[in-house]
Amino acid sequence: MLQILKRPELFDAIVIGSGATGGWAAKKLTEAGMQVVLLEAGETTVESDFTEYNGAREPRFSRPTPEISAQRPIQVSCYACRKSKYKWFVNDFENPYTQVKPYRWIRMRVLGGRLLAWERQCYRMSDLDFKAASRDGYGDDWPISYQDLVPYYEEVERYIGVTGIPEHLSQVPDSIFSPIATTRTNFSSAILRDSIREKFGRVVTPSRLAVMTHAQNKSQRCFYWTKSLTGRFELSHFSSPWTALSDAASTGRLTMVTNAVASKILMNGGKAIGVVYVDRLTGASQQIRSRIVVLCASTLESTRLLLNSDICNSSGKLGRYLMDHVFGGGAIGTIEVKINEISADSYQRHRVYIPRFRNLTEIATNNFIRGYGFQGESFLDNEAQNGREGSSHGRAGRYKVRLRSYCECLAREGNFVEIDRSYTDKWGIPILKITADWCDNDLGLWRDACAQAADMLEAIGAAHVRMPQQLSLPGLCVHEVGTARMGKNPKTSVVNRYCQTHDVPNIFVTDGACWVSSGCQNPTLTMMAITVRTCDYIVREYSKQMQ
Repeated sequence: MLQILKRPELFDAIVIGSGATGGWAAKKLTEAGMQVVLLEAGETTVESDFTEYNGAREPRFSRPTPEISAQRPIQVSCYACRKSKYKWFVNDFENPYTQVKPYRWIRMRVLGGRLLAWERQCYRMSDLDFKAASRDGYGDDWPISYQDLVPYYEEVERYIGVTGIPEHLSQVPDSIFSPIATTRTNFSSAILRDSIREKFGRVVTPSRLAVMTHAQNKSQRCFYWTKSLTGRFELSHFSSPWTALSDAASTGRLTMVTNAVASKILMNGGKAIGVVYVDRLTGASQQIRSRIVVLCASTLESTRLLLNSDICNSSGKLGRYLMDHVFGGGAIGTIEVKINEISADSYQRHRVYIPRFRNLTEIATNNFIRGYGFQGESFLDNEAQNGREGSSHGRAGRYKVRLRSYCECLAREGNFVEIDRSYTDKWGIPILKITADWCDNDLGLWRDACAQAADMLEAIGAAHVRMPQQLSLPGLCVHEVGTARMGKNPKTSVVNRYCQTHDVPNIFVTDGACWVSSGCQNPTLTMMAITVRTCDYIVREYSKQMQ
């Protein structure tokens, strides 16, 4: 029997999802005075859940146990689905989907979402991305520009604390960098930066990472520099449960409902009036009423909810233009170095980024458009953890240096998701069918990235340089975007420039679903900036219509 929450009877907004975008939506709307209820499909977390860093760190590339693999055969494709975090990844048999071609949908259901396994790489996009179609003639421009997002990038960066140094690059604009975390030597940068700049004219910069959360809270240690004596490293990394959601809760205007699997958006008179969800533990159906619905459930979950609700698809584009970064390219080699620096957090502090250098002034290179970037790291060659390379630094010897590429995936209508009504998940909700693969341009970028990474490593004197033999499956990069794209024209898009759906004015989609193109940068920072911008619009403009 359908149950209805009674207090309050009508919320100003329902936010679905508790990760990067859901956390920001809850924070911004509650701080503006709105009564918000947040629905999270997974469980909450408590301090005892964060035991990963008590004592020795779990090896990053450890193998999953047979028990984990048996329940999560798809999720274990993600390196983070291991002993310390596996229970937050979905059980693949309870949460199925169908694949026309191989696709890896990596899903976490827990308060905080995939931020609990986030690598925390933060890079701005630019008009090279937002207006790419105007440059090379492929696809569509975003209906927003870089300048539209600048104040929101800044707001997010000041809050999450981004490490890095200014490089003054138009393709990856500088962030507002945390002043504390910009001065120490970066091991990988010391190996790569000068040689690659001299021989190729390319920039190698320390990775831009969200690590300085809530600097005003003096009790929180900085993960970037200091090993936490309590073992709770992640509390000084940006993650929504102990930052944005905590701030939202402190207003007294946030209601959080965990274990709430959203199944349908309720409609009346052309507007959303609430959400039906299934209690994940009991199977009971419930509903919550609100004036606004903000979808932050993740790209495919938000689109799945809209498709199951049979709304917001007058254009026929809902579910279309699925993208993910083409991942797994690059190269790895060995190099002899002597360095005596010791790092408390070698894995994070010794990572670097090589921004896009292809097609900055020209339109195409080697018959492909757009570009790619590299994330780099280095680690001792003679240290192994569970059969994979470790990441300790601070000793002279032979090191491995890896450059891993992230290539733009073109937006194509033929990459799409739809509802497969032949099957339901454990809670009786129809599942997604996913159709996606790489196109020739995607493959061209990947091949070029492998060759260029090998050239750069050989140029710095690396030996035994190897390129990967196989690229990633779509979805495995966990950077999926698209399927409810922005646009000015309601006939060719799902949401407008403020992420407001064209068909239903009080539904907003602010996660990766609203993206028009993927760029080659990690998407989380831009997702958060877009969400903050949308929430400012809701508070400033749309709330007037609720009077």
